[in-house]
Amino acid sequence: MYRYVHHELMTVAEALCALAVNGIVVLIVRGVPEVDAAWLFLGTLIAASAVFGVVVCTRLSWLGGRKQDFENAVSLTNPGPVLPTQGESLRRSFDWGFLSLLVVPTLVAALLWEPWFAFWPLTLLPDRLSAGIYGLYWERRHNVLLWRGNVAAQPLGKGQFLYSSVRQP
Repeated sequence: MYRYVHHELMTVAEALCALAVNGIVVLIVRGVPEVDAAWLFLGTLIAASAVFGVVVCTRLSWLGGRKQDFENAVSLTNPGPVLPTQGESLRRSFDWGFLSLLVVPTLVAALLWEPWFAFWPLTLLPDRLSAGIYGLYWERRHNVLLWRGNVAAQPLGKGQFLYSSVRQP
């Protein structure tokens, strides 16, 4: 189990780590890239990602909206033995596999083809950041914590968001 907000914000941290690794390696190997139409392309991708980040706050689940998913969250019946501590939830949210998935292909593309591919992880930031902020807003507004994960005692909650009280017993 991990908190939804922790997952989204750790994805932002993973993207920033990938950006740092890619940027340093490409700068050392290929030097400073020339500024051309790549900035326009990258800006367009980031703007499109920001638009989809705003869509997260809507009920349009087919476009990535999470509002309906949050409202259909299932209550945890016995949260005590299931929920991790805050530090453990943060550690579980950081995914080394996803970080390597961000670093390896973009680094290969940046070294072999175009250095601007090193900035590809930037396209994840607006969407994930807005999803995390909206999740935090929703939690505060409803005075609950949103969780993701499977609970064996609650098979109906599988694949859904789960919520628990802010005050743990």
